[in-house]
Amino acid sequence: MWGTFSDELLEQFKQDYAERQAMAIGYPQQSFVDKESMPCNKPHRTPDHPTKKSIVKACENGQEKIVRFGDQHMKIRKNEPDRKKSFRARHKCDQDNTKLSARYWSCKAW
Repeated sequence: MWGTFSDELLEQFKQDYAERQAMAIGYPQQSFVDKESMPCNKPHRTPDHPTKKSIVKACENGQEKIVRFGDQHMKIRKNEPDRKKSFRARHKCDQDNTKLSARYWSCKAW
């Protein structure tokens, strides 16, 4: 009953699973690969990325840049003021940032 599966079948299963996961959170997986199809200044989660939590196509003053930010394993807890204060001090969130930097987007999340 539980025999071995062919490599083709396993690969197809992995691909189908990734597509279902992407659709479950509301966006197609291909949108992260194609910079042209991404909307400007709208962050999205990247559940399949090994280290970064989010991605955004940052647009400012006619420039466009793909920015990945956030630790995949960090939980943002906005109801803990001490952690929020420490994070914002560590990343210098009170300084002026450009939208083309990861600091801008991670500070905006906090």
